Amino acid sequence: MARIAVIGAGMGAMAAAARLAVAGHRVAVYERTATYGGAVGRFERDGFAFDTGPGLLRVPAVYRDLFVKTGKEPLEACVDLVQVDPAARHVFADGTAVPLPDASRAGVVSALDEALGAGAGERWGDFLVRAREAWDRTRRPLLEEPLWSDWRVLGEREPYPALRRRRLLRTRTARRFAEVGALELDDPRLAALLESHALAYGLDPRAVPASAAVLPYMEHAFGTWYVRGGIRELARAVYERCVARRVEFAFGAAVERIVEKDGRAAGLELAGGTVVEADFVLAGVAPGVLDRIGPVTAPRDGGDVPPRRGFPSRLTVHLALRGPRPEGTAHRTVVHTDDRAEELKYLFDGGSDVPACPTVTVLRPDDPASVPDHAHEAVTLTATVPAYHGASDRVSREVFARLAEAMVTRAGRAVDDLRDRVLWQEVRTPWDIADATGADGGAVPAPALAAGDGRLLHPGNTTRLPGLFAVGGWAHPGGGLPHAGMSGALVAGLIVEGPQFRGSR
Repeated sequence: MARIAVIGAGMGAMAAAARLAVAGHRVAVYERTATYGGAVGRFERDGFAFDTGPGLLRVPAVYRDLFVKTGKEPLEACVDLVQVDPAARHVFADGTAVPLPDASRAGVVSALDEALGAGAGERWGDFLVRAREAWDRTRRPLLEEPLWSDWRVLGEREPYPALRRRRLLRTRTARRFAEVGALELDDPRLAALLESHALAYGLDPRAVPASAAVLPYMEHAFGTWYVRGGIRELARAVYERCVARRVEFAFGAAVERIVEKDGRAAGLELAGGTVVEADFVLAGVAPGVLDRIGPVTAPRDGGDVPPRRGFPSRLTVHLALRGPRPEGTAHRTVVHTDDRAEELKYLFDGGSDVPACPTVTVLRPDDPASVPDHAHEAVTLTATVPAYHGASDRVSREVFARLAEAMVTRAGRAVDDLRDRVLWQEVRTPWDIADATGADGGAVPAPALAAGDGRLLHPGNTTRLPGLFAVGGWAHPGGGLPHAGMSGALVAGLIVEGPQFRGSR
């Protein structure tokens, strides 16, 4: 039985802790904040309740597997998991709106043909077939196996089978995600639908490789799910599973440094000087935190993936509304920008002008736990924004305040009489994300992607210091709830089975 110290109580870290405890190890988690869950939080006021992190779950099989492997009660016995249908309603710049059925290719094809014209659905359906090929080629190395030692191979190979299109007297092939929309979908609204999947993860569709096609494919293939009571309930269930497996938790326990002895990780030093001895240390923290507390900040000579930095953040507006949620309302609506060039310039090119019409995701859950009574509605608006690096607090806060107002205005396309219904609003900025996760600037990590010379991979779960492992969204296979759960499974496998572990089968 090994002593294992875990830094941080995020979803990936807790997933690893539960698996390791079941394997017979003594596991203790040290969390600097007062609660578990990392970015998966909850805000409550006046009987209203909102998720402060992810509002929906994709690939629930990751957490089903966690609960099967760590106890007798399955996931569905611990949370009320419901499939969201339609998966999303999209409102495009020209005012066209289309609800997309969940996990139904035929339904999506029909809906797009009806809303956008004959042939639109078939083009999107054909794209999903090619996206599935990219998924099949990358699923194991990117999600189910430890990062390959020859990871550069993943960066060199483009798994997406792009079509060759003849344009302007020459044949072109999509190498970037935005080019897939421009060359293969032949409709600016379909291109906007495609690019919104990259934007939701803070990725620049003009820069990321075509392999990002796996992002819309994952949503299509595995569905979109909600947990009654909010996604915070999933965090609670994972935490309670850890406690049931006798994982110990210490909250308000900031780690000052990782202790190194005889060339390997040997424990933690907490604020106040207490030293915790351990045989293995798991770091579920952002790169900047590991820079401060650990000796492992640089890649190995010869090529470990360096820590990913520079991701954008999220701006969230929680709205308490008078009046009930109308019957038949879509759980999720994506209101697309009228000016994608302006938005991308602000997000990724250092532009200073706040977009007048940002892309906004509107969540309107049909959940009695989110409201004081049926005469009210709780709505959450989310937009991708730059992290706050390099700007003064005052300037950044003014920018975020203006953008929050633009988001509310924009959301009026999805919520009738929105301004008249608002009782109060709560704005959560990148500062709040930084407080919850410790990530510099409130950055939010994206999932790992193949191709692009490996620049969209995350560092492997093993480190150059024996006994120290990286887990969670800032390590392989990257950010997002399913990816965090996969990270926990990989780290547990590496500790239990050793370096020969090659992933689940």
